[in-house]
Amino acid sequence: HYSVSRAVIREALSQLKSDGLVTARAGSGVYVRQPNSTNAFRFKKFSVSDLTRLEEAMELLITIEVAATRIAARRRTTEDLKKIKRTLIGMEYAIASDRLGDEEDYQFHQSIVAATHNQHFISLCQHLEASARNIIRQARSNTKTNHSELLDAVQDEHKEIYKAIEQGDEERAAIAAARHLQNASQRIRTYLA
Repeated sequence: HYSVSRAVIREALSQLKSDGLVTARAGSGVYVRQPNSTNAFRFKKFSVSDLTRLEEAMELLITIEVAATRIAARRRTTEDLKKIKRTLIGMEYAIASDRLGDEEDYQFHQSIVAATHNQHFISLCQHLEASARNIIRQARSNTKTNHSELLDAVQDEHKEIYKAIEQGDEERAAIAAARHLQNASQRIRTYLA
């Protein structure tokens, strides 16, 4: 009916199952679940110019990212450190190439979440991906366009997070992550003002 392959249908059903919207019953089929508060969470898209929604989103992201950074400092492996470092270098290259670096910034934060080795953190952050990317893109775009002198400071914040994770210093990692995200939120607010 929709002229798509079975693989596309399977992927769509898999996503719906992951979102808790449908349930599969062996030998019977796939059924729409009754909505309830346990599977109804959605991070609604919003404009970062909506300061109330931005503040609410940042409260949630800061809470999640600070906790993930603390855990990553404890559990990171040598391979995790290489991945985080690679994204850090990617951001530096993007800045030197006069690019926004939002994708590299997002990958930096995702590699930290992956270093928790906690599937619940990883799953939650994947769920929040679109909104988080939007916030990161807006923050970097506003900084690059209106406060380019702060780009080095932003990169220094990322370096501080990496150093704390590398040294396994959970408290310092959490503080550096909180400072970075609070500063990102403030940079957006400064631009909007």
